[in-house]
Amino acid sequence: MKNIIVLLFMFPLAALSQDELSGIIMETNSRNKQTPLFGANVYWLNTTVGTTTNFDGEFTIPYTEKDKKLIVSYVGFKTDTLTISSLKTVRHALKATGDLEEVTIISRSQATAKSYLKATNTFTVSSKELLKAACCNLSESFETNPSIDVNFADAVTGTRQIKMLGLTSPYLLIATENIPSIRGASQAFGLSFIPGTWVESIQITKGAGSVVNGFESIAGQINAELVKPSTDHKLFVNIYGASNERLELNTHFNTKVSDKWDTGIYLHGNTHSQKHDVNDDGFLDMPLYNQVNVMNRWQYTDLEKGFVSFINFKLLKDEKQTGQTDFNPETDRGTTRSWGSEIDTDRYEVSAKLGYVNPEIPWQSVGVQTAFSSHKQESYFGLNNYNIHQNSLYANAMYNSIIGDSRSKFKTGLSYTYDHYNEMVNAKDYGRTETSAGAFFEFAFDNLDDLNITAGLRVDTHNLLGVFVTPRVHARYSPWAKSALRASFGRGKRSASIFAENQNIFSTSRTVNILNITGEIYGLDPEIAWNYGVSFLQGFNLFNQKADITVDYYRTDFQNQVVVDYENPQMVNFYNLEGNSFANSFQVELNYNMFKGFDTRLAYKYYDVQTQYGSEQLEKPLIPKNRFFANASYETPIKEGDLAHWKFDATFNWLGKQRFSSTASNPIAYQLSEYSPTVGTLNVQITKVFSPKFEVYLGGENITNVRQDNPILGADNPFGSNFDTTFVYGPIYGSNYYAGLRFKIE
Repeated sequence: MKNIIVLLFMFPLAALSQDELSGIIMETNSRNKQTPLFGANVYWLNTTVGTTTNFDGEFTIPYTEKDKKLIVSYVGFKTDTLTISSLKTVRHALKATGDLEEVTIISRSQATAKSYLKATNTFTVSSKELLKAACCNLSESFETNPSIDVNFADAVTGTRQIKMLGLTSPYLLIATENIPSIRGASQAFGLSFIPGTWVESIQITKGAGSVVNGFESIAGQINAELVKPSTDHKLFVNIYGASNERLELNTHFNTKVSDKWDTGIYLHGNTHSQKHDVNDDGFLDMPLYNQVNVMNRWQYTDLEKGFVSFINFKLLKDEKQTGQTDFNPETDRGTTRSWGSEIDTDRYEVSAKLGYVNPEIPWQSVGVQTAFSSHKQESYFGLNNYNIHQNSLYANAMYNSIIGDSRSKFKTGLSYTYDHYNEMVNAKDYGRTETSAGAFFEFAFDNLDDLNITAGLRVDTHNLLGVFVTPRVHARYSPWAKSALRASFGRGKRSASIFAENQNIFSTSRTVNILNITGEIYGLDPEIAWNYGVSFLQGFNLFNQKADITVDYYRTDFQNQVVVDYENPQMVNFYNLEGNSFANSFQVELNYNMFKGFDTRLAYKYYDVQTQYGSEQLEKPLIPKNRFFANASYETPIKEGDLAHWKFDATFNWLGKQRFSSTASNPIAYQLSEYSPTVGTLNVQITKVFSPKFEVYLGGENITNVRQDNPILGADNPFGSNFDTTFVYGPIYGSNYYAGLRFKIE
């Protein structure tokens, strides 16, 4: 392995010199602000060498001394010819054709974009894709994405849990603008603390991620890019109401303070105050809650000098109450009169990013990221009390440059994390402090034609995990046009926050045991796993319409895992893995634009996830081996002079049977079958766009009214020995219909 890595680093240095021109293409909106233009064509005059801009308007294109005239075009804009005399970064704004106040864009950008050029298996979900469903927060933003599985963690708290490659979210690195944000104390509810309207795009990477972002990622990375004050609407309002009496309000206020400073205030509030018990089991189908979420965001931009920076201030208060319908927290808390739960969270964050690109040498850049957060949760679940307070500090500094020529690039830097936990489980203190410092180096070779390789290595020292090395390698090869064959492998290591990540255990009558204590964190050893993957992407035309197909296979092998063992229905046991634990994931996905405005997406996914539970190798509970996904969306044509149009979207999900953990030792009345039934759900949404400033939407979730029977085991005696809310495999509430409006001022 050592020799292979050396060869990967040395091979590009022997290549011939070849330069690369980078830049950003913008458009000027009605506020006279320049915003990135996605999908613009950039090519050299009288050649076939060209590219298109990404979601941020950025492009790179091969450059030789004979290339002088660069053509930039986009439908609805005047085509420009730029004279290029050096490798300085290009920044250019296209002008709209005609003198209309609003510009009609005839071409359509993809809601989900897949790259044929990156070494990593990364795809970008734009805000357009997020609007296909009522994604009121980040945990609800993956309903139209076949790569991410979404399910409820239990039958009382309403917590949505996501999975990728057969592994739950703790095995993913979830970041906000490349700063790790959902970790530790925020694992259970953190995704619901990022409002959907704040998200500009989401980048999803399957398999081992970049060493730049840390050592914890095992199954992949999810990064949410937030809207920018300089490009977001001056005023944005989103109002949402649902038949389950859930209400939400989002407002954005953005203003330009000076030539270089922009700021925005983003407000989010949601509430649900009505009790619902559709299945008549005596428990609320969804919690009562109130959330207030505020962010103040500052952006500094000086492209002439090469500086861009962001400063964010966030404040959150979230309150939840759940349990039996007659539970009164003022009189019943801590008693056996009625089972109930309250979860109160206070969180604040301060983060800053500074980026500098050398205007004279555009391949040299420096970036610094810092963040501090305080997350405090006070909660109880029946007679179980759980409180956690985490203070976190994160810092990352990175330098980018090239080796020899622009085909051989590198990133290197230093990172530091500090996490202090005050954690109480009933009367037991599990407080701890974790610190780590690391250095990383990532090399990328791109021959700008058919091959690129990214190889990274980081070394970290951790006060509880020791000193360790994290290698990760990604490679892409294009055997022919519109194709990308990728392979990757990498190692991840993490400390499991066993109670914060598994808070559903408190909504049971199970006793909690930590067995075979040998490690430094809860007496357990760190989790270590290797991830390997291959994928193939092929674009093609079918009946003169664009299509692409993706096939990928990933395997995760655990060297050590903190096993969460539910196989004894009277207890949950945590212990270090003794035996094998692996996750195999196979997925095939087809995207097809059947005709103008009508897009379809079909996917099939197969999981084989197994873990050693005591002396038995078993399927991991509540993970379907088979899943089928279908999405269809249609947008009516936009007529010249009339920007009103309709959008239609439908998503179908079918989940195969899922294994239940054993209930064989329960009394017969509280025993479950070995597997769950299959589940199929259908979501639809219709949007009427009256103008670029105003639109309304109407939708339905689970309109076939599929509902899990008796999701709570032992609901008739919640303080008895058989009470368990964790056997959730499908919807609990049934159908839900909603409506909303969006209003924008540029």
